[in-house]
Amino acid sequence: MAETAEPLVLPDIGHEEETSPKDSLEPGYLVICWDDPVNLMDYVTHVFQTVFGWNKPKAEFHMLQVHNQGKSVLTRESLEKAEHYVHQLQKYSLHATMERD
Repeated sequence: MAETAEPLVLPDIGHEEETSPKDSLEPGYLVICWDDPVNLMDYVTHVFQTVFGWNKPKAEFHMLQVHNQGKSVLTRESLEKAEHYVHQLQKYSLHATMERD
């Protein structure tokens, strides 16, 4: 009895990992706002709402972190977006920096 050999097709294991978006592999950057003795709490809340488009409760939460803990991590973004946010915050005279996550 003769067997006919059909080609063996194996699943392409690991292929998805290779084709995942490059962004998921790039490090993120944290945008941090630091406390300062100059800006009023209402002003900081307003700036967060303006720059990030946040609602008032979220902006107040981060403002209180800055006030009570000395800093708040506002967001994690790509290098370009993090730089943009830092510059926006600095235009409003807030002490903002970014660091690699």
